[in-house]
Amino acid sequence: MDSAELLQRVRELRGQGRSPKQIARELGVSPSAVAPLVRAIAAEAPSGPGEIVGAWVSNGWSVGLKVDPSRGWTDAEPSPQGAGLVSVLAARRHGWDKVSVCGYLVDVYCLGVKNTIGPDLMDDLELRRFRDFFFSDYPGWQEAPVELARHLVFGSEEYAGDLGFESLESFASVAEHLGPWEGPAAITFGRDGKPYYVAGPHDESRKILRILEHSVGAPPNYDYQP
Repeated sequence: MDSAELLQRVRELRGQGRSPKQIARELGVSPSAVAPLVRAIAAEAPSGPGEIVGAWVSNGWSVGLKVDPSRGWTDAEPSPQGAGLVSVLAARRHGWDKVSVCGYLVDVYCLGVKNTIGPDLMDDLELRRFRDFFFSDYPGWQEAPVELARHLVFGSEEYAGDLGFESLESFASVAEHLGPWEGPAAITFGRDGKPYYVAGPHDESRKILRILEHSVGAPPNYDYQP
């Protein structure tokens, strides 16, 4: 194995999370031969978060929302299927052959971010396969400007916070993945401008209803679907 082939194999194994000792053992070389290659590969990685290489949202994201038309954001298939629950996926470059991927399930009518995934490291093929799986409960997905992704995620979080709901604990660890966002939101959240709570199987529904009544009053100031 020449030096170029050795470097490539070390890069591949390092990308799989192998330690220098494991790499040396697998390739049948001494750790002292692997160590400088590992340092060289580490130096190739950009400092700080890599650039965002893609953002995607579920079709139907705009149903029930009022969106600033000056933004030019479009909804490829404004179907009522799954209306109010929007999935957002974003990928950042990580090193030379990987992307760091985070996903967000967003209740744009009431509760803000309900679930998060990642960050997970994938190659481009894995990302394509995961993206199809991630959006499989929707009529489809569309590539989106990262600003739309930010407004859906951060804007809905701000809306939910104004209603009195606390952020999901896991959200803090993945919020920076989308990059900085400055309000106010270009989207009016809630269904047709007012909170609409659809009870989920794992929700504390009574607590949520108490918070809504404290913040906006009794129905019809908000809508509720058990």
